[in-house]
Amino acid sequence: MTPTVRIAEAADLASAARTLKSAFKDYPWTRWVIPEEGYEERLYDLQRIYLEHALKHGVVMTTKDSGGAIALLPADAPAPDQTIMDQIVNLHGDRIDRISQSPTNPGTWTLETIGVRADHQGRGHGSALIAHGVREAIAQGAKAVNLETSDIRNVRLYERNGFRVTQHTETIDGPPTWHMEFNIGPAHKAVPPAPTAPNCR
Repeated sequence: MTPTVRIAEAADLASAARTLKSAFKDYPWTRWVIPEEGYEERLYDLQRIYLEHALKHGVVMTTKDSGGAIALLPADAPAPDQTIMDQIVNLHGDRIDRISQSPTNPGTWTLETIGVRADHQGRGHGSALIAHGVREAIAQGAKAVNLETSDIRNVRLYERNGFRVTQHTETIDGPPTWHMEFNIGPAHKAVPPAPTAPNCR
């Protein structure tokens, strides 16, 4: 059975952030950029901040029971205000210098985060979220969708859903990073937005 995916509302963000905290608990990149002290609390707070920002300026979607969540932002999304930036810096602590922002071309959206709870994995939630998220970005004018991942298993998932690796980066003390892109050609532009749950706005 295909998981039901819908556009998130503000009331969904707490449960979506908990889902992402669960999904990223042992993720190499978050383990590298977030201090060990209070790691899970910091991870939850950061995911909540990113989801709130994406809800205002991009797209956030969840599966029916918040077993999975995805957030995407367009290139012209504004940066968080200074108060939020100060919170982000504080949550990353002395590892903030490990954070870098890749430049994004006009018309390009970024898949900022996606995660599925462990007890929901293997049921197609990840693929459903990717498909709906990309289609929604296309519906809002995206010409391409980019992402970065530090887990080779994610690379395989994204490749199955139309992404391709554009760059592979290795660092001395950090995890590897695969840069990937979903290039939207004429065939994709003709595809209407994916069907969503009745209560989607």
